[in-house]
Amino acid sequence: MSEHILVQRKDAVATVVLNRPHKLNAMTKSMWQELGETFNQLSAEDDLRCIVLRGAGSRSFSPGNDISEFEHERANVRQARAYGAIMARTIDALANCRPPLVASIQGICVGGGLEIACCCDIRICGASSRFGVPVNKLGLVMSPPELEGLVRLVGRAAALEILLEGRIFEADKALRIGLVNRVVADDEVENATHELVECVVEGAPLVARWHKQFIKRVEDPTPLTAEEIDEGYQCFGTEDFQIGYRAFLGKEKPKFLGR
Repeated sequence: MSEHILVQRKDAVATVVLNRPHKLNAMTKSMWQELGETFNQLSAEDDLRCIVLRGAGSRSFSPGNDISEFEHERANVRQARAYGAIMARTIDALANCRPPLVASIQGICVGGGLEIACCCDIRICGASSRFGVPVNKLGLVMSPPELEGLVRLVGRAAALEILLEGRIFEADKALRIGLVNRVVADDEVENATHELVECVVEGAPLVARWHKQFIKRVEDPTPLTAEEIDEGYQCFGTEDFQIGYRAFLGKEKPKFLGR
């Protein structure tokens, strides 16, 4: 954990904070590296049931990459290739994170910040949040690994509109095109995130991880193998299944163990 990527733990929930508020949480090359390493570590923890990702303060989730760094770190093809490889590894770590991942968005969520949010499973934002990818104004592109999350969420037409216009747009449009799941009042973002996380944590953790895995797999058009189909029945052999259905019959609240 560094001063720019903070990890806060409470029981089975981890909160990862992009902590560079004086720069609105703009991402540096080292932050991308640390963010990926952090999520690889958290993803390996079996007792973790949910992760929240947010920016420090209430003004910004993240405006993307720190442009002032480009002169020394991203000024040519060679440097951009090395920088992009770090970003791609981090995006992969976020996209393949085993526990459910919630983006709690306040303020600006633009460029690389939006790429990060698109990797999360659920996105909650405040009513005054702003979104966009104005990279056409900088003469640079979102590479294919960076584009994947955006296109998956909003589809080809909306992704092209966002990229070709390069406009910053409001939360109501983000909700309408499927970029975010929920818009709440600015002062309710933290509470709404907490309520969502409570619902996630109360569910069976193995089921949550299986559902993430299964949804990613069914997005692949190749036919399912017999082994993949059979994995859909493995939950019936877990201790959590016994706990869950017996609690339901007994009209009790289940206390899942993750086994």
